[in-house]
Amino acid sequence: MDSSNGRGPLPRVLAGPGGQAADVLTTLPGADLTTLQLEVARRRAAKLRGPDVLRRYREDRFATPAPLPFETLRRVEDALLSAAPPEFERIQLSPVTPLGTHSTVAGLAQHRVVPTGRGTEVAADPTNGLALEAAVRRTGSAPVRLATLQRVVRAQPPAPGLYAHFSLFAAITAGRDRGSLAFEREHLVEHARFLTDAVRAAGAKSAGFLVTTLDSRFADFAASVQEALPDVAVADDPDRAVGRDYYSGLCFTVTGDFGAGPAPVGDGGFTPWTARLLGNAKERLIISGIGVDRVASLLNAPS
Repeated sequence: MDSSNGRGPLPRVLAGPGGQAADVLTTLPGADLTTLQLEVARRRAAKLRGPDVLRRYREDRFATPAPLPFETLRRVEDALLSAAPPEFERIQLSPVTPLGTHSTVAGLAQHRVVPTGRGTEVAADPTNGLALEAAVRRTGSAPVRLATLQRVVRAQPPAPGLYAHFSLFAAITAGRDRGSLAFEREHLVEHARFLTDAVRAAGAKSAGFLVTTLDSRFADFAASVQEALPDVAVADDPDRAVGRDYYSGLCFTVTGDFGAGPAPVGDGGFTPWTARLLGNAKERLIISGIGVDRVASLLNAPS
């Protein structure tokens, strides 16, 4: 849109209420804010030339390619997807989600997410998108099972082994409370089974499942998983420090031994996301994920 002649909504948007810049922008209606952001991006892009873009491409960790071999990443993706039971519908999520998805649904700090200029944000965790889709599909008593692979972007501080963009295999099961934690027990075993199968299919010599109990009602769940999966090393992990506020009831870590001993490669647990989205305390959700790049880096590590 060319607003240089004074026509269109841009002059009205720029003349908005007084105050600090952030205060002004947050009071704008969504359509006006989008108009302003798009115009700012247009003007900034108009000042750039080819060498400027190339320099940014070389320097910006959000734009450069993944450091891991494409063939290894693809092999891991295929192995993980093939291990998901047929009951899990594979879907392809959009690379963007509505603004506030990660902070409102999952509690992820908003500054860790990359926003766009159109009221959306770049996907930072596929389980959040799957939870939205499950909430749309939830009717009756039948559970909704979904799985996907997604390349996500997360604005986490640079650190060894932490990438600005990476691929995640994710799966969720959404359903209704059946009483006596029956939903939770059944679907924890279901996720534990196919996640550990997936890790072995991706090349691990063995897989482990570490359970952290956040609610005493779940105290015997690790034993239930071990009974159902006698070939998997299941153990309690009461000292887990991360994710305790992210999950409710119980969370878990999936490990794989790719030649250098067990290493964490996946994560999951129960969350209140669909209950929050649908405004129904009877809704239940278990989420899980495996880091594709994490597995690929372990496969590529020196023996």
